[in-house]
Amino acid sequence: MNHPEKRFPKEMFEPAQIDQSLIEKIEKPSLSFWQDAWLRVRKNKAAIVSLVLLILLIFMALVGPFLSGYDGEVQRAEHSNLPPRIAALENISWLPFDGTLTSRNGDTLTPYEDKRIEEYYWFGTDGLGRDLFTRLWEGVQISLLIAFLATALDMIVGVSYGAISGYFGGRVDSAMQRVIEILNGIPNLVIVILLILVLEPGILSITLALAITGWTTMARVVRGQVLKMKNQEFALASKTLGATDLRIIFRHLLPNMVGVIIINTMFTIPNAIFFEAFLSFIGLGLQPPDASLGTLIEEGFKVMLLYPYQLLFPSIVISLLMITFNLLADGLRDAFDPKMRD
Repeated sequence: MNHPEKRFPKEMFEPAQIDQSLIEKIEKPSLSFWQDAWLRVRKNKAAIVSLVLLILLIFMALVGPFLSGYDGEVQRAEHSNLPPRIAALENISWLPFDGTLTSRNGDTLTPYEDKRIEEYYWFGTDGLGRDLFTRLWEGVQISLLIAFLATALDMIVGVSYGAISGYFGGRVDSAMQRVIEILNGIPNLVIVILLILVLEPGILSITLALAITGWTTMARVVRGQVLKMKNQEFALASKTLGATDLRIIFRHLLPNMVGVIIINTMFTIPNAIFFEAFLSFIGLGLQPPDASLGTLIEEGFKVMLLYPYQLLFPSIVISLLMITFNLLADGLRDAFDPKMRD
């Protein structure tokens, strides 16, 4: 059976008209490393929420001690152990800010009325009559200060030590890694006790205790990255052109591992906050009248059954700090990881 011959018009076989100016047109905007990382972080809702909460907590740590109008170190024995009371929220029955307490027998206590106190203490007072709202944010200040100082020392010492160890290799690397192994074999608590025997308990001794062994993790991570990068073309080309070893390390290798350094730093901060709180809780940290999250939790733990609010608020704040830092660090790790790219 013969099929009719199908003819195509000549116009279909004419050469396509190509605009040479559009050949090299970039359809997708060019993004830098940091712009691409930020776009990836923005897609992580948990990281963004954590970032917002973290900024709010740091802001409150800076301005919170000045909001209530009370000095956190002034003692007023007649105002001791008062429950939280907020003017705008005291008439909402389901919120714990009406200035009342519930006894073990289930009775409702009204210490503000019994003592004829007209003032409002937003988070209540402690056993010495000090305002807990002011002391809480002063404690957050000190806890963050110790964590940031210890983390900064960890980053400076760990990055430098790990980069030098990994770059020179051989006997230098072997000797430097044995030092790290020795330091890791010493428990942090032993170092803290020895420092407290030499120094007075306080911010300096805690920061040093955190920094003495905390940098070893950063050093190992940086060493591994340097071992991987030092034989790549850009490092070899720089060495061929006459660059010194230190210039290659700090001008060429370290900038290529900024993401790894930032991620490890973000994980180090919550560990430092928790360790400071632990030391203060067992009595090896800050001493009265200084306040930190650890000392506030320790004081609230003593009266937890009678005045649970004294333990509740610092526990909530330290939990938020730990969660937000860890979730933000997870988001940054995903953003900086090249394996996560499309």
